[in-house]
Amino acid sequence: MKHLFLINPAAGKRGSTDALCRQITETFTGLGLEHELFLATAPGDCEVRARAAAASGEPVRLYACGGDGTLNEVVNAAAGFDNAAVTNVPKGTGNDFLKLFGPTYRSAFSDLAALAAGPQAAFDLMDCNGRLGIDVCCAGVDARIAADVHKYKAIPFLGGMAAYSASLVVNVLFKELSRPTVVRAGDTVLEGESTIICICNGRHYGGGFMPVGDAQPDDGVLDMVVVPKVSRFTFFRLVGAYARGRYREHPEVLSHFHGTSFSFSSPEALTAVVDGEILRARDFTVSLSPKKVWFFYPAGLDYRTPGG
Repeated sequence: MKHLFLINPAAGKRGSTDALCRQITETFTGLGLEHELFLATAPGDCEVRARAAAASGEPVRLYACGGDGTLNEVVNAAAGFDNAAVTNVPKGTGNDFLKLFGPTYRSAFSDLAALAAGPQAAFDLMDCNGRLGIDVCCAGVDARIAADVHKYKAIPFLGGMAAYSASLVVNVLFKELSRPTVVRAGDTVLEGESTIICICNGRHYGGGFMPVGDAQPDDGVLDMVVVPKVSRFTFFRLVGAYARGRYREHPEVLSHFHGTSFSFSSPEALTAVVDGEILRARDFTVSLSPKKVWFFYPAGLDYRTPGG
């Protein structure tokens, strides 16, 4: 079996790429395992290389070395290929999907020897207007915050969390929180304005939000939480409960749905974010994909424990 490391040099701190390459070479040479290092030079490179490896038909383990966006590229490439399995080496600042494996996820998934020998499971995928996602799709003020971060990163001294904080302040305090939408979940139709639409296959997103703590990536069901138009006072009053998955305590505001397909639309363009990938359209459909992806992880970790 081949072990292919798809590395995003733009992710992580300065010098992290060289250190990771040395770690990979030392570990896999010592284990006597066939391995290859691929360094991306542009967005989409990891997806192209991973798809070629998966389409070869040869057994391969694909290591997405970066954040959630890098993982999303490799997942889209490997989906539906039984000969390929995917994992995430946490090189980025944001590795939200891995948080469902518990608080030790970063050190556990950085142990390359344990990762190489770990078990694998077939995980569900979401299809959002043709783009696959393994974790969370959001479309609301949370998505607009994530989409605007890159604008603030271009400002000196506003990298990382500072850029995220700047985007949050601008979108929450100085722009309209909600947008006119029609949300459909089975026979239920929610018309009006919405502040947050969040559809979960995994559990975590946004660096610390867990809208549905008992969501499972392999149960064949998606979970959706919808927050309607609310005042800023109500937004700040309930954002903590939303972030901790306590939607059941506030049914008057937070609506929750189980299903395999949801849709939402607006007369104006909406921003949706799927595992860090930004999409814009007036109409979105998010459905359980017929494709699955094999995901491997270090032995001893449990992704099924509610709340991570």
